[in-house]
This record gives sequence, C-alpha cells and structure tokens, in this order.
Amino acid sequence: MANVGNQLPTQAVSKPPSGKHGNVLPLWGNEKTMNLNPMILTNVLSSPYFKVQLYELKTYHEVVDEIYFKVTHIEPWEKGSRKTAGQTGMCGGVRGVGTGGIVSTAFCLLYKLFTLKLTRKQVMGLITHTDSPYIRALGFMYIRYTQPPTDLLDWYNDFLDDEEELDVKAGGGCVMTIGEMLRSFLTKLEWFSTLFPRIPVPVQKAIDQQMKARPRKVAQKEPEEEAEFTESGRQGERRRSRTPRRTPSPKRSPKRSRSRSHHRERDRHGPSFDRELERERDRQRKERDGGRDRERDRADRGDRERRRSRSADRNRERKRSLSGSRERRGERREKERDGAEDRSRKKDRDHHKDRGMERDRSRDRKSRAENDERRHKEDRDRHREDRKAKRSSRSRSRERRHKGGAEEKSRKRDRSHSRERERERDGERSHKRSRSKERSRHQRESSNEPSKHGERRRSQSTE
Repeated sequence: MANVGNQLPTQAVSKPPSGKHGNVLPLWGNEKTMNLNPMILTNVLSSPYFKVQLYELKTYHEVVDEIYFKVTHIEPWEKGSRKTAGQTGMCGGVRGVGTGGIVSTAFCLLYKLFTLKLTRKQVMGLITHTDSPYIRALGFMYIRYTQPPTDLLDWYNDFLDDEEELDVKAGGGCVMTIGEMLRSFLTKLEWFSTLFPRIPVPVQKAIDQQMKARPRKVAQKEPEEEAEFTESGRQGERRRSRTPRRTPSPKRSPKRSRSRSHHRERDRHGPSFDRELERERDRQRKERDGGRDRERDRADRGDRERRRSRSADRNRERKRSLSGSRERRGERREKERDGAEDRSRKKDRDHHKDRGMERDRSRDRKSRAENDERRHKEDRDRHREDRKAKRSSRSRSRERRHKGGAEEKSRKRDRSHSRERERERDGERSHKRSRSKERSRHQRESSNEPSKHGERRRSQSTE
C-alpha cells in the first residue's frame, strides 16, 4: 500500500476493447474449473474456509474487503504445508501435481471471484484498486486464468511499468513490482509450484517480441533523495567507527568531489563554519523528518479512518446479522414451541381418537356379539319351526294319503256308476233311433203305395 496513492492517479489506464458483449466478460477455457490445477481446485473446494466463511459472502464488495484484510501473499500454498523435497518428474512441485497442502487464502478468494461471474467493470475495479496491491494482483491473476491469450497483452499493457511493490511469497522474501509480476505472467508458464493456462505458440511469440521491444524501465531516484542518502551514509560511517575513512571507489566519483569541496570549505572557514553547517543540516533533516512523519501520520490516520469506517460498517453488519440471527433464533424457538404444542395437541387428539376408536370397536364387538346371538337364536327357532312344520306336513300328507285313497275309491265307484248310466242312456237312445227309423220306413212305404196305384190307373187309361 506504500505507492498506491502516488502511482494510480498519474497512470493512464485504458479499458480493453469491450467487443460485442459490452460489460459482459466472456470466459475462456473450462467454465467450471477456471483452468485451475485439479489439485488446487480440489483443495479449494474441500477447504473449510471456502465452504463456511466464503459461502456467506454474496457480493463483490464483500469479497474485496475480505481480500484487503486476509490476503498477505499470492502463492497457491501456505508456507510449510506442501512438502516437495525429493520429488522429481511428474511428482515434482513444478508440475503442479503430487502431494497437496493447505491451499492459500488468495486462491480461495480467486475462485470465489470466479463464482461471482465478474463483469468487465468489476475486473477493471480490481486491477485499479487503491487500497491494497493484493486486490490488484488477484485481479490480474483472474485475467490470466479466465481471459483469452490474445487479449492478455491488451489487459496488461498499461500496467507493465507499474512500480507498486508487493510480497508475493508465503512468509515473505520475494518482493516485486506489479509490472515485474505481469511480465512474469506473460513470459513464464510456472507460478510457485503451479501452472498457468498455456498460451498458443504464435501468440507467445508475438508477446515475446513486444516484451523485447519494450524493455523494463528502471526507477531513477531524485537528486534530493540521493543527497539525503549520501549525507546519512556519511554520518552513519562517522558514528559507526573511529577508524579513518577509506578512499572511495572510482565508481563514486561524485561523492569524492563533494568530500573534497567540503574539506576545502572547512579549511577556509574553520571549525565554527563546520558547526553552523552541521546545525543547518540537522535543522533541514529534522524538517524533512517532520514532513515525512506528518505524511506518515496523515497516511496512518487515513488508514485508521478507513479501517475504523470499515470496522464500523462491519460492526453494523455484524449487529444487524446478530439481531437478525437473534430474531431468527427467537422465531425458531417460537416455531419449535408452537411445533411442540401442536405435537402435544396432535398426540392428545390421537390419544382421544384412539380411545374413541377403541370404544367404537368395543361397541361394534358387543353389537356383533349380540347380533350373532340373536341370529343364532333365530336360527334355532327357525330350525325348530322347520322341524315342527316338517312333522305336521308329514302327518298331513299321511292323512291326505288316507283321505285320497278313500276319495279315489269313491271316485272310481262314481265313475263306474256314471259309465253304467251312460251305457244305459246310450242303449235307450239307440233303441229310440231304431224305432224312429222303422216308423220312417213305414211312412215311406205307406206314401209309395198310392203313387203306384195312380200310375197303374194312368197306364191302364192310356192303354
């Protein structure tokens, strides 16, 4: 954070071409793994920090604040957690495979940013952030992992000479500038025992040519700072040892000339002039130190105010979350109580229902038993009545048989009598008919006799 305030305002930042999608940032490669090493990805997804703490962060600004407070390096593994000593070949640390370790906070937050599907504006906000160089570093690393290789130089071009420093190694000891880190991203495939996504050979050749055509600028110190450094170096040498000073090397000819002029002036004016000169230098040094202290105090105050504001915001959010959690707990307790009461009521209802069911069942059983007894009695009565009816029917049939025999005999007798009577009647009728026939014959004969006498008379008359 040392040079953030001085670097970014003076640096011209041009936004990369937006293309057809505008603010939507397209992803290159695997859209699920972010082109990360499988070992690192599995450790990220299984780490409790990613699963528990980062799961609660839902917005871009919350993740940026988490980077500001938690990230201290951008190495993929924490210090001392990954042992690769004695491993070679495919099991070596350079290949990015083999034994794992504790994945770093930086890479957990990097994959968290990937899950948020950042827009072009948000990525530009990351790489131009003014609070922490690690926020910018994670933004550039996000670009290296997710953007097409042909667009990397357009993203990094305006930051290749950035002089803001950061320590990229876990545990410290590897300080580099943002520009040096970006040049390493473009020209090297390895990054602390892991691999970046490969860049195609033609694109890599074009990037190497542009890097050669654009050498790295060496930061030149201002002359005032050099003068202060030389004076402080002289005083330190005087205080450290009483031995005579060594003759300076030929490289430090400006120092030599200054020292000679200083000796000449001291010979001219004497010791009083030396004292005044020392006093003036001390006064100027104190003023400069005071100015630096004031600037440091201002910067510290600004940092403190920012931290206080962030802590106040976080405390407010925590209070809100705590109040919300308390309300949720109260609601949960009330729900649990209501649920327990409902359960007890349901149990009582079920108990009463069971009792009522048992009573109904007992009543049904009693009614069934009574009905069975009634049916049994009715069946017995019916059986007895049937027996009685059968007995009476048998006696009646016997009587009927006896009566029928007598009746049949009487009928037969009547029939025989009737037949005899009919026969007698028929005989009488036949006798009457014979008589009537005989009478009709006599009548005919009697009627025929006069007709014969008349014919005889007619015949005789004719003769």
